[in-house]
Amino acid sequence: MQGTTPRLEIRNLTRLFGGAKVVDDVSLSIQPGQVTCLLGPSGCGKSTTLRMIAGVDRQDTGEIWVDGTLICGPHETLPAEQRGIGLMFQDFALFPHLSVADNVAFGLKGARGEKRARVEELLGKVGLMRLIDAYPHQLSGGEQQRVALARALAPRPKIMLMDEPFSGLDNRLRDGIRDETLALLKEEETAVLLVTHEPEEAMRMADEIALMRGGKIVQRGAPYNIYNAPADLEAVGFFSDINIIQSTAHGALADSPFGQFLAPGVEDGADVNIVFRPQHVGIDFDRGGKGPLPTVRDGVAARGRVQRARFMGSESLVEFLMDDDETIIRATIPNVFLPKAGTPLWLTVRRDRCFIFAA
Repeated sequence: MQGTTPRLEIRNLTRLFGGAKVVDDVSLSIQPGQVTCLLGPSGCGKSTTLRMIAGVDRQDTGEIWVDGTLICGPHETLPAEQRGIGLMFQDFALFPHLSVADNVAFGLKGARGEKRARVEELLGKVGLMRLIDAYPHQLSGGEQQRVALARALAPRPKIMLMDEPFSGLDNRLRDGIRDETLALLKEEETAVLLVTHEPEEAMRMADEIALMRGGKIVQRGAPYNIYNAPADLEAVGFFSDINIIQSTAHGALADSPFGQFLAPGVEDGADVNIVFRPQHVGIDFDRGGKGPLPTVRDGVAARGRVQRARFMGSESLVEFLMDDDETIIRATIPNVFLPKAGTPLWLTVRRDRCFIFAA
């Protein structure tokens, strides 16, 4: 909730290796029950950020706060085991010589009966009570993931840090286990910081996405806003395939095969990229690429000839060479659409789904 003290807040974290800033002035905050995804390509500083929050690495500058209390700053640091932070990684790291019950109970304090009650509570929530006396080698990958989740939640951590925790799972299991994990974390009101390089996972799980590149957070917001109002060309391309038309701005307008696009705030003569996703390319099936230029409501139609078409499962991907013999446009069409190479078709582009960036 807005206005409440964040469960986790990091302020201006920086980490240097060999003089290079691997994490560069990163700040964010997470409320109880909120899931924030640190999303970005490999090597952008996501896991290093997680390690500093967990206490297994030390920032060079910056502060880490939990529930309004400074736990790591320039002059003091709380040991990792006292931070109330849970960890989940791609490697489930279960102890092979311990039973499921003992793995979940590992690290719990208190009377034996209290620990056993907590173990049974969590195994019941993840649907594994029947395996309470089994050993890790007897479990499937999905079952091991659930045990690892139960173990991480057992001490009731205020914060859960998750580093690519689902990447080792079979695709058929991944979605279900992600949803179950998310529901349980929210039920426990745990603040979650999830690291992933998969945009689909971030969109599926996150209340908020922090897009990271080169050690910096370049954009932060709700998944819908990040996807539909990207900060730059790389942000658009990270979430999906894109079409790029190179142009030049004149009078805040940029020419393209699809007519002129608004380019506000761009200097005259500056190069720009007109960017749009394949799913926002429309095809005039009725005219079949014949006849004069059709009148359309959404900008200007342009003609292209099919170069190749492929069926992708739920949609078809069609690649066009436009009439200028330079521009390549890709379009995705629901279901099966496999026109022959050389077929001419009129195309349109949704103006409200285009982005203009300085080149």
